[in-house]
Amino acid sequence: MPERTTPKIVFDRVRKDFTVKGRGKRAGVGPPAAGLTALDGIDLEVAPGEFLVVVGPSGCGKSTLLDLLGGLTRPTRGRILLDGVPVTGPGLDRGIVFQQYALLPWRTARGNVEFGLEATGVPRRERAERAREYLDLVGLSGFEDRHPHELSGGMRQRVAIARSLAYDPEVLLMDEPFAALDAQTRESLQDELLRIWQRTKKTVVFITHGIEEAVYLGQRVAVMTSRPGRIKQVVPISLGSRTSADDLRFSPGFARYRHEIWSLLHDEVARAQQLERDEVAV
Repeated sequence: MPERTTPKIVFDRVRKDFTVKGRGKRAGVGPPAAGLTALDGIDLEVAPGEFLVVVGPSGCGKSTLLDLLGGLTRPTRGRILLDGVPVTGPGLDRGIVFQQYALLPWRTARGNVEFGLEATGVPRRERAERAREYLDLVGLSGFEDRHPHELSGGMRQRVAIARSLAYDPEVLLMDEPFAALDAQTRESLQDELLRIWQRTKKTVVFITHGIEEAVYLGQRVAVMTSRPGRIKQVVPISLGSRTSADDLRFSPGFARYRHEIWSLLHDEVARAQQLERDEVAV
């Protein structure tokens, strides 16, 4: 973890409630809507330039946490601060990469990277220069004029990352961006993402279900409880350089961290599964 400094991001007693209609298989029977608390009492700080990974069982509110930080929704209670200023909506200081690439099929790789820059009024020549720069950064030089259907899944996700970075955001939010990829491509992009992070010094908040991915990428790993999601424990990861010739995934230290996080998650996964069974039975 970076040295103690003024936090870049602060979650301060954050709670998020939703109103859910038609829960359970007896939808339409009983009350028309019910309350659901997705997150409750989230206290978490992220340092400038830190790579923080959030892991937890299905339905624990990981994506909701990222949506709140992205300004896509507002907390029911508590507050989220970015550089000491409350987050009240989306902003160009935060770039978001989702699991789905959300690329425009009629635009080339370069056109997709330029698209958001057009909307913010960046001049044409500067847009082209930025698109080339960031496509080169993600290893797609020579593929600028390819359309999404001409690219592999991993290459499409690289375009999505380049598109988010082209804004030059201070914070990069990533919601399971590699989950749909095969294992070999996923590991390759993990290495690529670490290289980009080390080069750009961005603050990264990365959501994943994968324990190995969390240990490999994170300087710290925040483990969440089952719903309502809380921060159960934050585990500092000290494995040295991930970009060395030796694959840290096979090191004894990696195995220890993986076991520690799995131990923290084991009971939470069981609770989440029981909660899901109970809701389906209603």
